[in-house]
Amino acid sequence: MKVLVVDDESISLRTTAHTLQQAGYEVTTARDGQEALDILRRGQHRLVVSDWKMPRMDGVQLCCAVRSGQFHRYIYFILLTSQTRPEDTIEGLSVGADDYIHKPFNPAELIMRVNIGRRIIGLETRDMTILALAKLAESRDPETGSHLERVQNYCRVIAHHLKNKSKFRHIVDDEYVKLIYQTSPLHDIGKVAIPDYILLKPGPLTEQEFEIMKTHTIHGAATLDAALAEFPETSFLEMGRDIALAHHEKYDGSGYPRGLVGDEIPLSARIMTLADVYDALTSRRVYKEALGHEISSSMIVTETGTHFDPDIIEAFLAEEQQFIAIRQQYAEIDSNVAAM
Repeated sequence: MKVLVVDDESISLRTTAHTLQQAGYEVTTARDGQEALDILRRGQHRLVVSDWKMPRMDGVQLCCAVRSGQFHRYIYFILLTSQTRPEDTIEGLSVGADDYIHKPFNPAELIMRVNIGRRIIGLETRDMTILALAKLAESRDPETGSHLERVQNYCRVIAHHLKNKSKFRHIVDDEYVKLIYQTSPLHDIGKVAIPDYILLKPGPLTEQEFEIMKTHTIHGAATLDAALAEFPETSFLEMGRDIALAHHEKYDGSGYPRGLVGDEIPLSARIMTLADVYDALTSRRVYKEALGHEISSSMIVTETGTHFDPDIIEAFLAEEQQFIAIRQQYAEIDSNVAAM
């Protein structure tokens, strides 16, 4: 994440910038509020550490300008000043500053405060971005009912099970479980690029149509890669990209689009593969009736080691009752909606 440091004192500016660079931040500097405002208008910075007393435009005036509504994304603002009176703190926070640090600062404290700002910005960005992209995918997906909600819950159940297995403890933690729940609805975002005559076709696809349909994995990954390139702070979309690209890969290498084998397939995509197939089997479509859990489970288990990762199958079997409960929960929700 890029941090804009604003200070008219050269030594203070260099010290603050160096502290944040040592912590891994990309730092841009400005000598006063007006220069900082010009930099912020380029739209590349979401976090500002600004001195209070500066020529032309001071830190409080800069904060007021940031909060004036001219920026379409939230900017986290930290005031850094030698003023220590309580009324100064109140004034700084009252104009919209998110945090307030006294000079001379403790480098560890500054890094901690900036890290807090980064996390807050990341949470806001994550939730808004995923919601917008998921709604886009949903608008072009012919699935009915609560498909997205069901698969994200299935993914969470499997990931949570794997979190407690020693083999996956270095990969799967609470944050991973939360992230796969949030990003799994993006798995079919690439279907926005598939023509209606294929996407909405009620019957089986021809071989040529299926080849076009398969490209939704590549289109989905390209869409999320573009978002990552334009907004580097959306690194959480890397998991969504992996899922979109690889959720039709098969454990034995017979899937698409790349024919990946085993652990070459990202774990998130291996989890999504089972969740998506289970939901497809147990859901009614215009061209088929829904299958019961026992039949669907049996069909899935027979493809252990071919279509599905054996570790994911083990998690699925261990958590079958949760799958059944999720399926039933959303069946009732869809029935209630349909009756309205």
